[in-house]
Amino acid sequence: MHFVIRPYHPSDFCALYRICLQTGDSGKDATHLFRDPELLGHIYVGPYAVAEPDLCFTLTADGAPCGYVLGTRDSQVFAEWCEREWFPVLRARYPLPAPGDHSPDAEAIRGIHRGYQPEPALVDYPAHLHIDLLPHAQGQGWGRRMIETFLERLRTLGVPAVHLGVGRRNARAIHFYERVGFQRIFEGDGWIGFGMKLNG
Repeated sequence: MHFVIRPYHPSDFCALYRICLQTGDSGKDATHLFRDPELLGHIYVGPYAVAEPDLCFTLTADGAPCGYVLGTRDSQVFAEWCEREWFPVLRARYPLPAPGDHSPDAEAIRGIHRGYQPEPALVDYPAHLHIDLLPHAQGQGWGRRMIETFLERLRTLGVPAVHLGVGRRNARAIHFYERVGFQRIFEGDGWIGFGMKLNG
């Protein structure tokens, strides 16, 4: 199997949504959890690929997308863009669910209505990223190479620091981020914020 990291192309959009869903349960396949297979992609893929495609990279195996790293250079600017350009249409499409509905779909829809809100404690790490690889692309060093590709792009843009969030129960991801040089900088409610300075 021949793997390649390349810049995102708009034709990758649907494949990246699929990868997001297939890794959406703390790295495991979440397909069986959601009635609407697009919901996770609407939150964790779509706005990044549309707003900042130059910060989106696709991993392919024999030409087929099997992973991605994407993000934003400025989380506050990204949040404002999402409120202006991304979430209004989705909020009209997905009305708030009943208060007693705690299904994965309902919680994702509530996330769409809350919008993206940067964590104030991470203001010194303005960029953030998301990375997901399908199982057949894992354990071969491609995750590290994708992170390096993304970080090099941020350095080219003069971005001083980057952060990411990971769920506390995703032990494999926590170990990976620590191994590639991220440090714990914030303890959230059910998640951990990792950060990295890029200017020294």
